[in-house]
Amino acid sequence: MQEIVLASGNAGKLRELQQTLGGSDVRFIPQKELGVTDADETGLSFVENAIIKARHACEITGKAAIADDSGIEVDALNGEPGIYSARYAGDSSANADRVNNLKLLESLAGVPENRRTARFQCVIVYLRHARDPMPLICQGTWEGRILFEECGVNGFGYDPLFFVPTHGCASAELDPSVKNQLSHRGQAIRQLLQCWNSRH
Repeated sequence: MQEIVLASGNAGKLRELQQTLGGSDVRFIPQKELGVTDADETGLSFVENAIIKARHACEITGKAAIADDSGIEVDALNGEPGIYSARYAGDSSANADRVNNLKLLESLAGVPENRRTARFQCVIVYLRHARDPMPLICQGTWEGRILFEECGVNGFGYDPLFFVPTHGCASAELDPSVKNQLSHRGQAIRQLLQCWNSRH
């Protein structure tokens, strides 16, 4: 059985990755279990940051790694918070999701519903080893808009503020299995599995 490091310290992301990737002949190990600390995300794009995180995990463990970098782009804010979504309000505590959501609502104060369009972006990178010259890079996009208040208790991050037009509710009101079918991360993971199966 192949062991692959999941290069993330985000419990919500780890849960979604394991749910969607599970069932194959691969064992996914959260980086924390192998003593891998979070990488410094110094890239200027989701792709760069995902590669940085995957390479960091490969270098420390000597194993293959999968990393995700994702965030939300809000059109009325010129694409912010983008790659800074997780640290939008500068808070890295357990309360960060709530603080980030409050800042987003404040930033959009007075912006009408038809101008609150947004999308989640996700890039997933698979590196066979730290010097892999041809990483697998998969991407997913989920279109929606930002609500005026939080709704729902499922998910994490900006899910309570992200309205899903196809289902008429917030992402945080969706059953996790439905969310995994629709979401940016679910799309990127399915791409990864297709590429993976063609390689092996």
